[in-house]
Amino acid sequence: MPPISAPAPILLFCKLLFINATPLLKTALDRFADIAIVKQMRRGIVFYSNSGKTVFMRAIWSGAIGFGLVNIPVKLFSAVESSSLDLDMLDKRNHANIRFERINAETGKPVKWEDIVKGYKYKNNYVMLTEEDFEKASPEKSKVIGIDEFVKIEDIDSVFYDSFYYVEPSKGGERAYALLREALKESGKAAIGTFVLRAREHLCMIRPFENIIILMKLRFAEELRSTKDITVPAKTSVKPAELKMALSLIQQLTPKKFNIDKYKDKYTASLLKIIQAKAKGKPVAKPKLTVVHGKAKDIMSQLKASIGRTKKAS
Repeated sequence: MPPISAPAPILLFCKLLFINATPLLKTALDRFADIAIVKQMRRGIVFYSNSGKTVFMRAIWSGAIGFGLVNIPVKLFSAVESSSLDLDMLDKRNHANIRFERINAETGKPVKWEDIVKGYKYKNNYVMLTEEDFEKASPEKSKVIGIDEFVKIEDIDSVFYDSFYYVEPSKGGERAYALLREALKESGKAAIGTFVLRAREHLCMIRPFENIIILMKLRFAEELRSTKDITVPAKTSVKPAELKMALSLIQQLTPKKFNIDKYKDKYTASLLKIIQAKAKGKPVAKPKLTVVHGKAKDIMSQLKASIGRTKKAS
């Protein structure tokens, strides 16, 4: 269900009221909005203010974590949001939005969402499935994330990592949630389990992050393709001197403490500047990019040049 926003006439009325309000009334309106947001944030409602649109996270799954004989009621929230620009597809002739429709392959007519069902083709015939059928396949995993074992976090290779979610305790589960969080922190381990989300069973890892618990979806081993068809050079093709020089370059580029906050989505920021310039009718110059290939033919000389450039930059 998408976020709900107030109708345009109501928003316009509120905006005019806010602009013409006295400072005392503005304070009252702000307070009223704060109260409304607190009451409605769990429903994923969108509120508009003079600072722009505010969207609150909406739970995508609710159930429980099975910790031994203790069931911890929880909700899952998506932990990631895209930093890319939301670009629309338009008809270049009149800049009208492109609309996609769900079309019946036989009649050629549009189909409403409420008339769409899911089916599986079995022996040339479709078997219709309902939400109850998905739950019947594994009712316990549809509502409970069962913990099967605990492992060291470093034992799970990052190639198995998929998307992750913030885990929040539901009412009545706060104490058990805190207990699991502190136990995971103290042990330095993560919980491995399975659950069903959106008609699919998922392997997952539950671990602490800052002051909360996060759930990381993991790929099953059979989902990773084999590397046997990838052609790579043999280990013996690396010269010891070149390896030593490569390790020196790695050491130079290794910070005392890694800070991921310094990495930003610069491409999106640059693209936004171009959009703003074009909106104002300003010409946008294309930057000149020249790819310069090193003159040195051997890897050793290139590594030495790289190390020298790194020293100058620092």
